Amino acid sequence: MAKAGPEELITALDIGSSKVSAMIAQKGDGGELIVLGTGQRESRGVKRGYIADMGATEVAIREAVEQAERIAGINIENVWVGFSAGGLVSDVAEVEFELGGHRVEQADIDALLAAGRNSIDPQGRMVLHAQPALYTLDGLTGVKKPLGLHADRLGVHIHVVAADGSPVRNLDLCVRSAHLEVKSIIASPVATGLACLSEEERELGVALVEMGAGITNVSLFAGGMLVGLTSIPMGANDITDDIASAFGTRRQQAERMKCFHGSANASPRDNHDMIPVVPVGAEDDAHGATQIRKADLIGVIRQRLEHQMGEVRNALTRLKFEGPVGRQVVLTGGGAELKGIADYAQAALGRSVRVGRPRGLTALPEAHGGPAFATLAGLAFYAATDPVDLRSVAPQPQMVHRQKGMGMVRKLIQAARANY
Repeated sequence: MAKAGPEELITALDIGSSKVSAMIAQKGDGGELIVLGTGQRESRGVKRGYIADMGATEVAIREAVEQAERIAGINIENVWVGFSAGGLVSDVAEVEFELGGHRVEQADIDALLAAGRNSIDPQGRMVLHAQPALYTLDGLTGVKKPLGLHADRLGVHIHVVAADGSPVRNLDLCVRSAHLEVKSIIASPVATGLACLSEEERELGVALVEMGAGITNVSLFAGGMLVGLTSIPMGANDITDDIASAFGTRRQQAERMKCFHGSANASPRDNHDMIPVVPVGAEDDAHGATQIRKADLIGVIRQRLEHQMGEVRNALTRLKFEGPVGRQVVLTGGGAELKGIADYAQAALGRSVRVGRPRGLTALPEAHGGPAFATLAGLAFYAATDPVDLRSVAPQPQMVHRQKGMGMVRKLIQAARANY
């Protein structure tokens, strides 16, 4: 394979609570994304998605990117970074103006988008995304390409994702301290949805539950776009901590127990299978280990899952995820790798549940093909499409428009029911 030029490369960087991962990819001749190299390091400076130790996080970023560079045989200069901390908000604003019945021209669309830029009110937050999602013609929603059609009124739904400014600036500073240029900071649910959800799922209505190490993001897609999200300060690390506390062992040992022996579902055999546990104070792993029943381990896991799924269920209720669009849930993130999690979640949530894995990438290593790396893959997809962002559209103050403010999640869901 010929070496790609700097402008052809895409480098994704996912900075999570448990790991920092990097991916270098390039577009193939057919438009497909080809993975050239990947890297991963343990994340020691991130808590609940927030940068808590600048130095430790910077080191992890450097090492993950350097590993990907060695495998790809390429040095990179800029990255697309994912942001998964709590405090993310997603809303849809609508802008509409009169056309007088003439055909929609590109100048009309440009003026509408410029007006949409002026309509954004982040309410003190930092805007990460401000993207035109769907257009409306004379009140008909769901129009993707209005160019050339006649209409009396032309409007657009603008998908806005914003976050608290300080965590975003800390993330940006941390990456730049590792001598990398930040191309853009992308909200994790936006990227993950591209990697795990089909276009049809996003149209019909689906909930995406990202079970990260320190935080669980619950996002709702309908009508082809993200229309709402909320964050739960709880993740897979809480299960690990529960295991370590219950059985008096180190976190590293507890994580191993969870991965190799843990499950979300219990069976009669679990009362007979025994698992070795090394106590915190044991000097020799081979001679200091005790034995516990597998059923006891699964009991601890299920107790935490019951609480976590209860919070997810409450979040779905707050997002009005109900009726025809409220039937499909996709689990992703490292927590979705727990054995039996889809069946458990399906019973707990009363909805159809599947585990979402990244797809559509060529030469993706098998080790990075699980749900824990969905956000990383999604960042690469986002960078490859590089969608229109109204933040780069020049404002036009003289434009007279009618604005419907933020907070139209329920209206968009109703529109999705009616039109999709």
